Amino acid sequence: MKLGNGKLGEKLGDVQNVLISALKKEIEKRDLLVEAPSPPEHINHFLEQAGLDLDRAENSLEEGDFKWSIVQSYYSMFNAARAILFKLGFRDKKHYVITSVLEELSKLGKLESKYTDDFQAAMKSREDANYRATYSEGTANFVLEIAKEFLNRMKKLAEVL
Repeated sequence: MKLGNGKLGEKLGDVQNVLISALKKEIEKRDLLVEAPSPPEHINHFLEQAGLDLDRAENSLEEGDFKWSIVQSYYSMFNAARAILFKLGFRDKKHYVITSVLEELSKLGKLESKYTDDFQAAMKSREDANYRATYSEGTANFVLEIAKEFLNRMKKLAEVL
């Protein structure tokens, strides 16, 4: 699938083609769908949602609701990462494929591996909070801080892809 036109479209198309090859297993399982890149307003909508989730996570932390702060921080990261997937012309059907895409972007030199690690840590913390009722103020603070950094990095990545 050729994306866009001109230099930006060619660069984006090159990145998408490499990712399609690398993520063949996820695509064949239909956990990751290949589509045309989303329009900028759709990408911006998910980045805005990520910002709202982050604000709510901060409020929950201040109110002492550590579990909910962790969940909201994770979903801030999830929505920010989805904006990148949409920009690249992908749609996730399972949360794990976002990690796969972030890992491949890291291998391509488009994203530091720290952000993949942070996403995985937040996902694990969210699962622990939701499914095992294991959470703390320290974990909530940690996930909120990495979510802030993650959102800023995804905004920058969206600008250059």
